[in-house]
Amino acid sequence: MSREVVSYDDDGHVYEFAPDMESVYTAADGESLTVETIDSLNKEIQTDDDLLSSIPEEVNAATGPIAVEGAAPGDILEVKIEDVRVNEDRGRVITAPGFGLLKDDEDIAHPATRITDVEDETIDFDGIDVTIDPVIGTIGVATAEETITTLTPHDHGGNLDTTDITGGTTAYFPVFQEGGMLAMGDSKAAMADGEMCGTGAEIGTDIDITVSVISDPEVGIDRPVVDTGDAVKSIASAETMEEAVALANQDVLSLLQADHGMSKTEAYLFSSLVGGLEISQVVDPLVTVRNAVPAEHLSLPF
Repeated sequence: MSREVVSYDDDGHVYEFAPDMESVYTAADGESLTVETIDSLNKEIQTDDDLLSSIPEEVNAATGPIAVEGAAPGDILEVKIEDVRVNEDRGRVITAPGFGLLKDDEDIAHPATRITDVEDETIDFDGIDVTIDPVIGTIGVATAEETITTLTPHDHGGNLDTTDITGGTTAYFPVFQEGGMLAMGDSKAAMADGEMCGTGAEIGTDIDITVSVISDPEVGIDRPVVDTGDAVKSIASAETMEEAVALANQDVLSLLQADHGMSKTEAYLFSSLVGGLEISQVVDPLVTVRNAVPAEHLSLPF
């Protein structure tokens, strides 16, 4: 079955998520698409000698936005991520001044670059093979009120840098505006939880997705949720780790309450037995975490 291709070059891309986004393509409910993306640094870094003196104003280009027919505020947008394939022969890992977990460490060069050449199913980091395991770094929908750059994660999604947002998983986003307005990019050939230096191996990708609308759900969501098949994970971003983990825990409680008919207190107690806090990233303007509950203990109630 052929898929419509939505391309960074031919269709369009954004550097911010906003309430009044204009779609580059309108998908039918249940339609399958291929989304072509560019690396987060817009092909500016091609060799080890290419250095980033600062984080650009326009970074993390997100292909789209894609409107989905029938999506309305209060609905949930389901994005089945069927496959993520690298579409260029190299990635790039960088540091930049004032950016990254150890940005103030005087023994670490800021800026620095390592090109990671693609070799079959691996990338090469200074002679060490790292298995390619592509991740979609930035993915989200139109915001409820404020305009948020693609560098920043929030309730709409955005720069979540979450390793679970990859092929074989399903992501769910709250719909704040008509059509949802889905956009994505900033992929990595490989990235560790935390994204410590500020990047993964930044690379362009071709992403196969199927988009569907869950209308008038029994339980709504305020922030993204991902279903890996093995676990359901709430995803939350905030200024501090403490605030983010509290939000992620609150979101899990709502799902547990609906799935098991628990009171909020019962869900809170149960979450402390079966939930698991995980770090997505600690380097963007907000930190992002997730709370994972094994599938045996939580089925999505929508």
